[in-house]
Amino acid sequence: MKRPLQVVWFKRDLRCVDHRPLSLAAAAGPVLPLYIAEPGLWAEPDASARQWDFAAESLAEVQAALGALGQPLCVVRGDAVAVLRKIHERHGIAALWSHEETGNGWTYARDRAVGAWAREAGVVWQEVPQTGVVRRLKTRHGWARGWDRRMAEALTAPPAALEPLGSDWPTRIPAAADLGLASDPCPQRQRGGRAAGLATLASFLERRGRDFRWQMSSPVTAFEASSRLSPHLTWGTLSLREVAQASSARLKGLRGDESDSARSWRASMISFTGRQHWHCHFMQKLEDEPRIEFANLHPAYNGLRPDVPDAERLAAWSEGRTGYPFVDACMRALAAHGWLNFRMRAMLVSFASYQLWLPWRATGLHLARQFVDYEPGIHWSQIQMQSGTTGINTMRVYNPVKQGHDQDPGGVFVRQWVPEVADVPTPLIHEPWRWDGAASLAYPPPIVDHVKAAAAAREALHAVRKGSGHRNTASRIAEKHGSRKAGMPMTGQKSRRRTEATAQLALDL
Repeated sequence: MKRPLQVVWFKRDLRCVDHRPLSLAAAAGPVLPLYIAEPGLWAEPDASARQWDFAAESLAEVQAALGALGQPLCVVRGDAVAVLRKIHERHGIAALWSHEETGNGWTYARDRAVGAWAREAGVVWQEVPQTGVVRRLKTRHGWARGWDRRMAEALTAPPAALEPLGSDWPTRIPAAADLGLASDPCPQRQRGGRAAGLATLASFLERRGRDFRWQMSSPVTAFEASSRLSPHLTWGTLSLREVAQASSARLKGLRGDESDSARSWRASMISFTGRQHWHCHFMQKLEDEPRIEFANLHPAYNGLRPDVPDAERLAAWSEGRTGYPFVDACMRALAAHGWLNFRMRAMLVSFASYQLWLPWRATGLHLARQFVDYEPGIHWSQIQMQSGTTGINTMRVYNPVKQGHDQDPGGVFVRQWVPEVADVPTPLIHEPWRWDGAASLAYPPPIVDHVKAAAAAREALHAVRKGSGHRNTASRIAEKHGSRKAGMPMTGQKSRRRTEATAQLALDL
């Protein structure tokens, strides 16, 4: 008689190395590695074909790696509860193993449904942490030290072998169209899979990362100087623990070297290791308060912006035709790459939320679909932060013209992505409407007066912040969600160190 199966449910952890559920399950009995391609998840408004394409490439690679161990990854399209119930009825499930996931609202509801089924069926579901996020966290005090301890734990080796289960298990990885996803060209998207992730990590630590600290803010340099590991962390082709330990080892290897190059490397590695803490810090917010994907963190901002976005403004912003070349260049580059450096992401959100006065949920969904590295916990925390609705962060209204002059002073990036303004003299490249030849450009005039729109937005938000009860609510939010290690002050307190609102501008993984 066949023994019941140890089902390892792969989600966004598409690797065999440092995969503790896989190792623990293999020690307990015959393993069925399982990935469920869920049409319901991919029908959500934050999902896109570019995300699935990266995931599918990663699935193919982990499927081959598991096959080399003895049992390839089983891939089933369907509802998770229905799939697991069917496997249990036909083969028996001794235990269900997976990593904890801090996903969007849909995955949260799905996990609750799976948990209810497992309890009813008498199946033990073992969920294992894979990042620094702490489930059912009671207090943020000591969180950073706990993160350090988790990241210092030894990496888990893959099982030596897996018992073959036969050829009856489906292995076909669906195409994006099979999941109902629309065509989504992303010609310069990073390739998925662990091999690509390891190569990206190595090139960053050995070559590209030396000037990370100084070059991550400008899109002219950030595509090369940033680690570009974010999609691999999102989809789990690399574990955060692997990245943390590799970057820590790189930093330690620089000790005693006082050359200019080593000093640059040391500063950049310190910055990079800090970003890894921030990565989990923001995910922890969604873990602790899932509603921030849908509702203002501070309720005083309810009703501040219209619930329904201005369709013309939303379309112009989404398609990169606002009349502000630097904004449009960033949006077009994002469409082509599926990635954009963090400061420019912040500027896109700021411009949409303040100058265009669009509701953050609508603009956040567009950006989520564009990002191959869409990580809900980071994404929605940052969308709200850049929209001024947390009540605890500095209001940052980016000036799109100033940002252009600061980050692309020669107009190189703008000319690459907005060729309509290529002939505009460099001093006016970020304000083409001021050029004498502006009427001849096949490029729209500014959709709004950014100075007047920003002033009106500031006035509206300051009025809310002066309202009765705002301060007390903000203090409670800061106590629950504020970073202790980064020196983020509670509302009303001063800090000698930089605040979270400053540190978050450079979360370039």
